[in-house]
Formats: sequence, C-alpha cells, structure tokens
Amino acid sequence: MDVTLHLAQDPDADELLGRSPLAALVGMLLDQQIPMEWAFKGPSTIANRLGTRDLDAHGIAAYDPEEFAALLTEKPAVHRYPGSMAQRIQQLCQYLVEHYDGDPSAVWEGVDSGRELLKRLQELPGFGKQKAQIFLALLGKQLGVRPEGWAEAAGAYGEPGSHRSVADITGPESLALVRAHKQELKAAAKAAKAAKK
Repeated sequence: MDVTLHLAQDPDADELLGRSPLAALVGMLLDQQIPMEWAFKGPSTIANRLGTRDLDAHGIAAYDPEEFAALLTEKPAVHRYPGSMAQRIQQLCQYLVEHYDGDPSAVWEGVDSGRELLKRLQELPGFGKQKAQIFLALLGKQLGVRPEGWAEAAGAYGEPGSHRSVADITGPESLALVRAHKQELKAAAKAAKAAKK
C-alpha cells in the first residue's frame, strides 16, 4: 500500500495514510463527529506524539491506557472525545493483534469477495456497516483492493463518480463536493423531522 491520498489535506498526514494500512483504519475510526480532515490527520498526530514514523498495532495495543488517552488529549486534541477514542483505537489494535497478528492489511489481503471483506471490516471494533462500507469503497476506489463484488458490497459508496464519502476525496474540489453532499443529507433529514411534527 503506497498511494497518495488527500483525506487530511495535509501532505505529511496524507503520506502516512497512503503507506500505512493501520493509519488508514485509525483515520476511518476517528471519522465521526469531527471534520473529515481533522479525523484523518489524527494518525499522523498520534505517530508524532509516539515519536515514530508509523503506527504499530502491537505497540498501541500494549500501551498503558491512561498514557495513551493523555497522548490523544494533549492540545490540540486528536478528537472531540479523545479519551473514548483512545480506548477505541486500542481496542481496534488489540483485535488486529489477536486476529491478524497485528497486520491490518491481512484484513483485506487474499479476500475472495467484497461480501467477505465487508464482513471482516464490520467485525473490527468501532466499524458498523456504514463505516465498513465507506472503508471498503476507499480500498476499492483509491487503494487498489478490489475483490470480486467489492463495489456492490460497498453499497452506494461504491458507485463510480459519486461524491458521498472519504472514498471519493482526491483533492480540494472533491472534498467540497463530498461536504456539499453531506450538507444536503443533513438538510433533508432536518426537513423530514420538521415535517413529522
């Protein structure tokens, strides 16, 4: 895995995401309740604070939980909820150590079908169906991981030419289109809620 991603809109953070499967997974895990760029810059911030060039599942899994939480809480915090996210990242790394010998790329390498890959992603701590589908679409669209039926398993996120999620961000223009799509969804949900009253 060595591609150029543009999810953090920060060259160093994006470089790490493009070469580190664990950084990409952690960025996806952090991508909730904060701006996408902030979430995907998180892995780089964590690596810098650990004093390493990359993230290591074994190292993070074994890290003292209070110290790891303090690392994420340090200003600027890695997430709006750094304590609970520190716990989730450690749970993810512990799962990867237990099930994949700490190698995150083993989650998708050698998988025969998109359905099987989606199942594996959904088994990861912190990955519900939607997050798993978005990450599956990112793997297929930008990272060259395309088992048979991957686009169908990713649902609407796998559609070519769509601008629904981080899987579709390749630069500032597509980021703006994805953000506009999310705002449209929020507005529609708000209107539907108001109509029910």
